[in-house]
Amino acid sequence: MIDRDRILSKLDEVDGYLGELRSISPGRLEEYLKGIEKRRACERLVQVCIDGVIDVCALLVTGLRLGLPGEEDDLFEKLAGRGVISRPMGATLRRMKGLRNILVHEYGRLDDALVFEVIQTRLEDFAAFKREALAFLRTL
Repeated sequence: MIDRDRILSKLDEVDGYLGELRSISPGRLEEYLKGIEKRRACERLVQVCIDGVIDVCALLVTGLRLGLPGEEDDLFEKLAGRGVISRPMGATLRRMKGLRNILVHEYGRLDDALVFEVIQTRLEDFAAFKREALAFLRTL
């Protein structure tokens, strides 16, 4: 059984973090690179947004009884295979997870320009995921 309330709560949480991210993110890379506090805050907000999306995916996989994933990428494959999300969205989520892993585990490899580019050009991916998840929930 899908826990619709928890999924909707997680999606709202992600929306809140995205709002915070948009409010603090500088408009130019030079500004982003100047302040370490702002960079770290942006990185953390990107991370928790991605974590929220992964949590929603895990709730959907569990609720649909699609089996135990061996790793997080399996979540996206299982959901795409069931038609909960599109295949392109599954690929987008795998890239998000890759960025999240770099943010969490490998700061030495972190490319500030890449994180800034994601903030400037890829935040719509979160809204697209939300649309797909909500569209699926409406079919239940």
